[in-house]
Amino acid sequence: MELSKILTEDHVRVPLSATDKSAAITELIDLLAAQGGLIDRDGALDAVLKREAERTTGIGYGLAIPHGKSNGCKDLVIAAGKPAEPIDFQSLDGRPVTFIVLLVSPPNQTGPHIQALAKISRLMNIEEFRNAVDAATTPGALHAAIATYETNNASG
Repeated sequence: MELSKILTEDHVRVPLSATDKSAAITELIDLLAAQGGLIDRDGALDAVLKREAERTTGIGYGLAIPHGKSNGCKDLVIAAGKPAEPIDFQSLDGRPVTFIVLLVSPPNQTGPHIQALAKISRLMNIEEFRNAVDAATTPGALHAAIATYETNNASG
């Protein structure tokens, strides 16, 4: 699985205008919907917000991976963004979030969903990748960082 092929540059927003967790999730869902990635925007949004209410997806290193399973899409879809100002996601490490990767997949596609979550998490363990994400000021630069580091660190 190549994240940079699923997460295309037109599914990346830098900066996000949202200033809170729910607004950031909604903005990324709306980006996917506008690009034709969703067949049921409201169903996808509800699934992600419901999952987020169960337990935070702020996993540390300034990263949040809000995600959900919904019939609102045919295949795994991914959107990403960097908020203009850090957002409190009640992250496990207590730090605000500066990079958000949102995933939505159909309920019957658990494998790709888990693979994408794992791959994003592995990338965030690489300091150079985190630095490249922090430095990205355009959708193209953020997408390029993902493409570069997933290629250079391919392991799954």
